Amino acid sequence: MNILNKARDYREEENRLKWEGTFEEYLEIVKERPEVAQTAHSRVYHMIKSSGVTEKDDKKMFHFFGEGIFGLETAIERLVEEYFHPAAKRLDVRKRILLLMGPVSGGKSTIVSMLKRGLEQYSRTEEGAVYAIKGCPMHEDPLHLIPQHLREDFYEEYGIRIEGSLSPLNTMRLDQEYGGRIEDVKVERIFFSEDKRVGIGTFSPSDPKSQDIADLTGSIDFSTIAEYGSESDPRAYRFDGELNKANRGMMEFQEILKSDEKFLWHLLSLTQEGNFKAGRFALISADELIVAHTNESEYRSFIANKKNEALHSRIIVMPIPYNLRVSQEERIYEKMIKESDIADVHVAPHALRAAAIFSILTRLKESKKQGIDLVKKMRLYDGESVEGFNQVDTEELKKEFQDEGMSGIDPRYVINRISSTIIRKEVPSINALDVLRSLKDGLDQHPSISKDDLEKYMNYIAVARREYDEIAKKEVQKAFVYSYEESAKTLMDNYLDNVEAYCNKNKLRDPLTGEEMSPDEKLMRSIEEQIGISENAKKAFREEILIRLSAYARKGKRFDYNSHERLREAIQKKLFADLKDVVKITTSSKTPDESQLKKINEVIARLIDEHGYNSVSANDLLRYVGSLLNR
Repeated sequence: MNILNKARDYREEENRLKWEGTFEEYLEIVKERPEVAQTAHSRVYHMIKSSGVTEKDDKKMFHFFGEGIFGLETAIERLVEEYFHPAAKRLDVRKRILLLMGPVSGGKSTIVSMLKRGLEQYSRTEEGAVYAIKGCPMHEDPLHLIPQHLREDFYEEYGIRIEGSLSPLNTMRLDQEYGGRIEDVKVERIFFSEDKRVGIGTFSPSDPKSQDIADLTGSIDFSTIAEYGSESDPRAYRFDGELNKANRGMMEFQEILKSDEKFLWHLLSLTQEGNFKAGRFALISADELIVAHTNESEYRSFIANKKNEALHSRIIVMPIPYNLRVSQEERIYEKMIKESDIADVHVAPHALRAAAIFSILTRLKESKKQGIDLVKKMRLYDGESVEGFNQVDTEELKKEFQDEGMSGIDPRYVINRISSTIIRKEVPSINALDVLRSLKDGLDQHPSISKDDLEKYMNYIAVARREYDEIAKKEVQKAFVYSYEESAKTLMDNYLDNVEAYCNKNKLRDPLTGEEMSPDEKLMRSIEEQIGISENAKKAFREEILIRLSAYARKGKRFDYNSHERLREAIQKKLFADLKDVVKITTSSKTPDESQLKKINEVIARLIDEHGYNSVSANDLLRYVGSLLNR
């Protein structure tokens, strides 16, 4: 009954939001809330902004796209700031078709779908409310009722510019139903709905020989001609084309570059002049955002054709590349799995990360910058610190290739291979090795991979495997070190004592003999080398640790095992290096003794409780790391 209650609540809410009144009463609403009279482009822009905007590192993050689009912050910011924002200000870009161009499965359709769903919800809010002439199949803007000769006066009084003319049907209705009294014309609040064809339309081209322009602009209703006596009577016309129904909102034009020219010219007239031709009528005004999407190869063919020059100049192209950040790619896979029928299968931690590493490597371009390989570039793009490089270097790398991310492996391929693994093996759990193996096996059948690319991609699988090997060792390392936590704390305290003495040029006192000793350089270096601290960098690192220690002391806080991330990693690695023999024995012994078995069970429990594994994937991980250490 819960779902039925929600359906009932939704229906009641819609009834509560409904409004109907005269044009005179509508003008009172406009006076109080001028935003109800905004243009379609302005409505989309304010809808996006209403969800919130966060500024970070001189970049704007639009929350509207937060849970649907991952890793495309730069492309989204450009879309909003270079198209929707100026279009909302009535600048010339609103007179262009918005064309999203990018590789397959890159997020173009998702962006359009989010805009549609967003408009549906936004029209149900106070700030997004939309009003139309009641009974109009095109949901016409009531302000079109204001005669042309009064529009300057209206602007002076209300501060709102009116664009467009009253449609033929409403011109007739105004005379016949209302005797020319615009103040009495009925106005109602409407709610955008793609399903009900209110304010949102979708057009998909088919065979040019069979597809009729009426799909866009409506058609004559021949059954009513005898009643009304003429094809030019607007009552004998069905205003049910996509351009009619999408008025006041947006229309998605799928596969736009495959369309016949006669369809495209109607779009150009609409975007450039704000009107289109239908039947035997004067031009019909419409206010709507036209958004289309295509891939790069189709777009290149389109602009290469001289016949399309006029069209090309009236299209604004927004590149939508693939995501180039490993952490965001993981989120894409998680979302796709959640929405699929394989959501109940256990995917071991880092399995999706291994796949993401492979995918991102295929999309990156080799930099000419010295000292940067693809793996370092991948890490920098994902916000990781790479010794010798900083944020400025990362920004320079991003500017090096304008088309980076426009090619490579798409997310759908990865999910298809994961699905194939699950179905073929019929297992309740898959790990990183299963995923990488499946990705590798499927490359031969991938339709768009050349021989040269195939060789490169096979190499990227090997790189992703090596990256995963390090991750796997760290996972087991953390779980083992946890079992030796006291040892880790003792080792860290010992290191800190030596660092303090080294930085302050003091001696240490032997706890047994009381004898003074110099700081243990061998101990400090054995820890620092675990995280790549060079001989030249050791002094700066130790001073950094001492400053952190002092800061904690000033605040009355205790500096513990988790107070410095890199030091914690160094301690873990050092301890793990000392414990390697124990790990090898406990993970490879066929008949572990009682103490070994206890240690294995502790580590497995830790992996399950703290790291997200299940018993199968935890045991697989331990065996795999054992085999790595025994090589």
